[in-house]
Amino acid sequence: MSARDEYHDIVRTALEKEGWTITHDPLTIPARGFTNYHIDIGAEMMLAAERNGEKIAVEIKSFLGTSFANEFHAALGQFLNYFIALRAYDKDRTLYMAVPEDIYKSYFFNLHMQEVLEELDLSLIVFDPTEENIVKWKN
Repeated sequence: MSARDEYHDIVRTALEKEGWTITHDPLTIPARGFTNYHIDIGAEMMLAAERNGEKIAVEIKSFLGTSFANEFHAALGQFLNYFIALRAYDKDRTLYMAVPEDIYKSYFFNLHMQEVLEELDLSLIVFDPTEENIVKWKN
């Protein structure tokens, strides 16, 4: 299993502050004869008017390396593999990539990144690592 991201506990706390119940830490997903993937967090939030809860899986990325482009390429490949495996294993769970607010503001606003997010229908959680809260959900 891979090492936890530097912001793992911060994102977990931020989700719990918003009422999410952490159900898996990590969420293990079988990849049909290949290997098991370990998504950082699985969580559920019960919606007041429904019996069934909304379920999410969250892959946390810090982007603290020297090249955002290289880290994003690796994160995107990992995210797509998780997305495909999750669709087969637990299709009711929505996969999110969690990113720090400063990285989101610095890199995710340019036209190319907006096109990538839209084309791939990439869902994001933007979090503030200092306040340990979620500042934006992007579906």
